[in-house]
Amino acid sequence: MKEDFTIDNGSCCITKKAVNHNPKHMLPVVDWMSDVPMVGDEGDLIEVQFKNTRKGYYHNINNLPLEKGVKVVVEANPGTDLGEVVLTGRLVSMQIKKNHINTDRYEIRNVLRLATDEDLERAAEAHAKEQETMIKSRQLAKSLGLEMKIGDVEYQGDGSKAIFYYIADGRVDFRQLIKVYAETFRIRIEMKQIGARQEAGRIGGTGPCGRELCCSTWMTQFVSVGTNAARIQNLSLNPQKLAGQCAKLKCCLNYEIPIYEEACKKLPSRHQHLETQEATYYFFSSDPLKGEITYSTDAHRPVNLQTITTRQAKDIIEMNRRGEKPYNLGGKQSSIEAIEVDYQNVVGQDDLTRFDKKKNNRNNKNHNNNNNNNRRRDNRPRGNNAQAPRKSE
Repeated sequence: MKEDFTIDNGSCCITKKAVNHNPKHMLPVVDWMSDVPMVGDEGDLIEVQFKNTRKGYYHNINNLPLEKGVKVVVEANPGTDLGEVVLTGRLVSMQIKKNHINTDRYEIRNVLRLATDEDLERAAEAHAKEQETMIKSRQLAKSLGLEMKIGDVEYQGDGSKAIFYYIADGRVDFRQLIKVYAETFRIRIEMKQIGARQEAGRIGGTGPCGRELCCSTWMTQFVSVGTNAARIQNLSLNPQKLAGQCAKLKCCLNYEIPIYEEACKKLPSRHQHLETQEATYYFFSSDPLKGEITYSTDAHRPVNLQTITTRQAKDIIEMNRRGEKPYNLGGKQSSIEAIEVDYQNVVGQDDLTRFDKKKNNRNNKNHNNNNNNNRRRDNRPRGNNAQAPRKSE
């Protein structure tokens, strides 16, 4: 008989008791201080996770025996909600500080009780309506002509409220939409906008590395990724390879940047050229992790490429400063073959700079339209004095 085992609450031992299949497909929060003896008051704050990545912080005012994985009923606005405890003890206050949450403005509600069978059944009935509600809400939004997409719907534990997660490129006036939703579903409506990365995390999938998407397994906070991350790592600037399933730059581009930045500090300056008796060599490319630099005899083209180590490059630079020139670089010969691109740029989809482009303001569009209209007016014949062109006799 096959049995599943998982790590018990961040400890070094594996126990059968800790088996807990996560229906959200999210990696569990590991309490790495669970085996450390605490000194002093740990506080009554706990972290509760709801559907997907939505979390909240609550006070355990009733001193309930709470531990990771326990279902609890908490206060909500309005009514009550049901969630799962993911973190307790001193780490909760550290988590609040890490997320830059101002406790003076953030209202921390209370834990009411441990979830009963009746609470679990009520929450299951409410969550069963989410798929049907999402399909119906998309149809209603489309009928109103709104440029938005409903990505997900989350019902509160008592079924009195629903959160509609939507995606939109700009601001959307959904005041009429909320009225239609309230009349159709007979619940309290809350609209929450999410980005393309959050949407990809909710849908899930497999990345080019063969593993599940980071945004759908363990990432809860998303950091902006720029094209400079690919340039630092000397990656091919091909947007089809750099973009993830969200059509944005992959989050994993930021993972190894500190290592590359530290390795690049050991390389000589790119603007430093090497003088030898044969020729003058200019920087062409580098491999920071291997500690190798490739130089070319032409400042703009790959000609007579020579690859040497960082130590060899620094030794030659030091010799040039003393007025000495070695006979040659003494590196290994490199060659680059020209690669023909067999695809076409369709409406700018293969342009790497599309990740860095900012949206044009509507004022600029209106300004261009006004200029075009003025040109057309100037080209029109004015009044009755305008004469038609004469025919050549």
